[in-house]
Amino acid sequence: MENNEEDDEEMGFSRNYFLAKELGSYGKKSTHKLCDIGVVPEEELREAMAKLEPKHEKEVKALIESYKSSYSEWVFELRCNFGLLMYGFGSKKALLEDFASTALAEYPVIVINGYLQAINIKHVLIAMAELLLDLLKSKRKTAKGSAKAEEQFNFKSVDDLLSFLDGAHIKDNDVFICVVVHNIEGPGLRDSDTQQTLARMAACFHVRIVASIDHVNAPLLWDKKMVHTQFNWWWHHVPTFAPYKVEGMFYPLILSHAGSAQTSKSAAIVLQSLTPNAQSVFKVLAEYQLAHPDEHGMPVNNLYSACRERFLVSSQVTLNSHLTEFKDHELVKTRKDSDGQERLYVPLPGEVIEKLLVEISQ
Repeated sequence: MENNEEDDEEMGFSRNYFLAKELGSYGKKSTHKLCDIGVVPEEELREAMAKLEPKHEKEVKALIESYKSSYSEWVFELRCNFGLLMYGFGSKKALLEDFASTALAEYPVIVINGYLQAINIKHVLIAMAELLLDLLKSKRKTAKGSAKAEEQFNFKSVDDLLSFLDGAHIKDNDVFICVVVHNIEGPGLRDSDTQQTLARMAACFHVRIVASIDHVNAPLLWDKKMVHTQFNWWWHHVPTFAPYKVEGMFYPLILSHAGSAQTSKSAAIVLQSLTPNAQSVFKVLAEYQLAHPDEHGMPVNNLYSACRERFLVSSQVTLNSHLTEFKDHELVKTRKDSDGQERLYVPLPGEVIEKLLVEISQ
C-alpha cells in the first residue's frame, strides 16, 4: 500500500509539472530588450569598479606566498625542457612577472601580452634571436662559432629565425631564453597559425616557455603533438583570485555607454569573429558610405554587383547570409529612400568607420 501511495504522489508531481509548463507557454512574453537597459559612461563604471575594496586579503596573500615557495621547482621543470602552463581563477599576470623577475633573473626573459588585440609574432621572434645572439657572445665562445651565429641571424624569415633559436650553438642545456606569455589563448594569439608558430618556438633548443590560460576551452587550440611534444606542458593549478584589471582594460564593459573609440573596438571584435569574405563585404559597404556621405546608403543591388565583381559572393543567397549576420550584430541597418528603394548603411559616424576599417585591415 505504501508503494502505491508513493507512486501516486510521484505521478501527481509529474502531472503538475507538465501542466505548469503548458500553462506557462500561453503567458505573455516580455517586450523588454537589452538595448532598453539604461547604461552609464564607461569612465564612470571603471571608476566605480576601482573603488571596490578587495576581500580576503590575508588569505590571498598567504596563497601567493605558498606559490612562491614552489619557484625553485618551476625553474627545475624548465631546465628539464618542460613548458609551464598556469591555470586557475584570477589574474596570473603579477604572479608570473614576479616569478620571472626573481627566479629567472639569470636568464633573458621576453614577455608577450596575449590579451592585446593584435600581436606581431615575427617581431617577438626577432627580439628573441637578438637576445640569444647577445647571450652567445657573452659566453665568449670561439670566433668561428660567433660568426656562424651572426650569419644565421641575418635571415629574417620566421623559419630562419626558428632555426636559429633551435640551433645547438652551445651544448649546454641550461642556456636558454624564457618566454612568459600572459593569456596564450588571448585574441592576439588564438588563431591556428600563431599557435603553430608558438608551439614550434617552444620546442626550440634555446627556448623555454611559461604561459597562463583563463578560458575553459583554451586546450582545444592544441593537438596532441603540440601539447605533449612541442609545448610539453607541465600543468600548474594556481588560482590567485586577483582581479583582471590590466587584461580587462582591452575589452568593452557590459552595461557601459561606449565612446567612439570603444565603439570601433567593439565592432572590430565582432567583425574579426566573422569569415574573411564577410569582412570584405562589410568593407565594400563601409567604403561606399564614406565615399558617398550625402546618400542614404548603398542599394542592395549595387552591393551585390560590387561583391560579385570582386568574387566575394557567388549568389544573392550568399550575400543575404552575410547581411543577416551584420544585422544581428547591429553592424548594418536598412532604410528606404524617397523612391522607396531599400538601402543599406553602417549606423556609425564617419570617423568611427574609418577607425574600424583600419583595425580590421591590420
